[in-house]
Amino acid sequence: MDTLAATAARQDRRRLRRAMLASGGFVLLLWACFLAQHALDRQGVDWAGLTVTPGTAAGLVGVFTAPLLHGALEHVLANSFALLVLGTLALVVYPKATLRAWPLLWLGSGLGAWLLGDPGSHHLGASGLAHGLGFLVFTLGLLRRDRAAIAAGMIGFLFYGGMLLTILPREAGISWQSHLGGALAGLLAAFLFRRSDPPPARAPYSWELEEQQEATARERSAADAVLFEPPADVPVLWQRPAFVSGADTVAPLRRPAASSIEPPARGGD
Repeated sequence: MDTLAATAARQDRRRLRRAMLASGGFVLLLWACFLAQHALDRQGVDWAGLTVTPGTAAGLVGVFTAPLLHGALEHVLANSFALLVLGTLALVVYPKATLRAWPLLWLGSGLGAWLLGDPGSHHLGASGLAHGLGFLVFTLGLLRRDRAAIAAGMIGFLFYGGMLLTILPREAGISWQSHLGGALAGLLAAFLFRRSDPPPARAPYSWELEEQQEATARERSAADAVLFEPPADVPVLWQRPAFVSGADTVAPLRRPAASSIEPPARGGD
């Protein structure tokens, strides 16, 4: 039992390490793109064509590139923390579902801004991805309802429960359209990929063990009631009863010996 617990603990640590490395790697990519933006700004390069411009065919390019761009240091900092926490949480509990949902979250956040944004505006930033991860974790916790799923949903809601409000227009300059698109993509991905990861094994409760023991005892008693008691004395074919004197017996029929047979008498002498 201790060996199984130690093996499970090592697997959990390995999964946590992989989740943190994946989330941290993407955050480092965001910072590399942010530094490249500022380097291009100093050289007078215009990168507005890589943002989402609603309602235009050219603006669809930003669906694929806008999450990597950020306009200010506060913007990239906020998204970095959200993606690091929610990404690690999602990858630890739902590694397969998160990887399958990632392209859907990416497209959903960009298309939400492109379809719902004001004409002539420019949308950028990875906040739509963060909202998609948040709603993915929330919804999977409600759908799966195992211990790990409920714990992940509660932790995510504790840190980023305010995402339920930021999908609506509240403040100028905030792309609530991409938030809403990412949130809807997270809901859809949760329904589509809710069975991608097997539920974690859990120890049975004490009352479950008692019910199992009672059922086993009832089955054994029912099986014992069907069996018959073996007889104490079973006659055996090769054991003959003892001879009793004076009892009528039947002698076996035997052919007389040849010497004891007298020849028949001849007549006429």
